[in-house]
Amino acid sequence: MNIKKFLFSACLPVILAAGCSTDQKPIVFLSEPKVPAYLSGDADVARGLSKEDEQKVDLVVFTYMLDKHPWNDGDYAAIFLQADDSVVDAMMNKFPKRNPPIKRGDRLDLRSAQTPLDRDTGLPVLILGADAQEPAADGSVAVTGRWYAGTDVKGYFNFVLKKTGEDWTIAGVK
Repeated sequence: MNIKKFLFSACLPVILAAGCSTDQKPIVFLSEPKVPAYLSGDADVARGLSKEDEQKVDLVVFTYMLDKHPWNDGDYAAIFLQADDSVVDAMMNKFPKRNPPIKRGDRLDLRSAQTPLDRDTGLPVLILGADAQEPAADGSVAVTGRWYAGTDVKGYFNFVLKKTGEDWTIAGVK
């Protein structure tokens, strides 16, 4: 009887380890914070944007996209921004009468592989995002400003922003 207990206890960790292994890629959420390259151990990589500069860049990119609205102003109930709450609040104050209105993220209903919806109305919404790259040697920053309202309505702009004093300005858009 003791030999059975011994074999079972010796084999149990192997069985558990084999059952836990998988060939699937890990799930990555867009909201996971990115580790700046300079923290990854490579001392030669330039430091990224400060939190304050990142927020200023987001404000410039979102303002441009809301002014240009290349998504053809479909029948959207709201616009959501993938940004810090302070940026969302600033954009809501800057565009108080925007139609469709800018709303906070807690009112967004995301469903896998379906059009995102407004929780208040149940109608389709538009999501805007801005992804800044590491600053270039000249101090400019490449940013991808994107919009998404489902698989059929999506697009992006490629921006180059330069810092002038304390503010960021658009040097080019494609």
